[in-house]
Amino acid sequence: MMFPMDAVFRALADPTRRSLLDELYKQDGQTLAALEERLPMTRFGVMKHLKVLEQAGLVRTKRRGREKLHFLNPVPIRLVHDRWVSKYAEPWAATLSGLKATIEEEAKMTDERSGKRPWTAAPEEKVFEIYIRTTPERLWEAITDPQMRSSYSFGMAVNSDWSVGSRYEGTNPNAPDLLLEGENLEVDPPLRLVQSFRALWSDEVKSEGTSRVTWEIEPVADSCRLTVTHDQLRADAHSELYGGWPMILSGLKTLLETGELLDTPGSLRYSQAAAD
Repeated sequence: MMFPMDAVFRALADPTRRSLLDELYKQDGQTLAALEERLPMTRFGVMKHLKVLEQAGLVRTKRRGREKLHFLNPVPIRLVHDRWVSKYAEPWAATLSGLKATIEEEAKMTDERSGKRPWTAAPEEKVFEIYIRTTPERLWEAITDPQMRSSYSFGMAVNSDWSVGSRYEGTNPNAPDLLLEGENLEVDPPLRLVQSFRALWSDEVKSEGTSRVTWEIEPVADSCRLTVTHDQLRADAHSELYGGWPMILSGLKTLLETGELLDTPGSLRYSQAAAD
């Protein structure tokens, strides 16, 4: 099973559905009632648009008590990017994306200074989902094997004995220090892995402290649904903590289904530094 590209494009073609994705980008994990307040339409209308987004894989839901929370899942958009944006065009796309983010941040600061309603703080939880044609055992191996992990995770190998309570470390041979560290809180191969998560690759992410990452593998016909939940994040947490997951999961899917590797800016960072 794969994300249907036709459904993704149909979902993105509607301005109301794009507005819903924008609202979830600003604040993830919102209830139906909260989203209804942000759009000039009935609850039924919002539900109808959310159903289309869910069918396209762009929105995922989780139950928390009696509430149903909606999360933006950017992985299908990343798969579109990996299919049609070449590695030669990627620097241009990244530059334009960075320019857009800078302009939006300046607009946010201007609104705050002028007394307009400030943007909502960043979420404390992110949910990513992807379907991969493989077995649970093979997927578990790709997550826990250092060599396989490094091939789709920005060149970073993750080493551990994968027992409950054990430590894990993320390293790259061209990086001077550890890039990641944490503890394996739950280990249930090949279906579930829960880890504390402390990023170390920059001073900005070091200051964020420890969060949590949960890997959940569910067999679906001849494929697996992999859900990665990154939670216990500080409000307004640095986007580097969770922004790389769509690229990582896209690379993981490509590796297991085709045996090929994806060149992303993050994966080339340390190899380029070594070459220099």
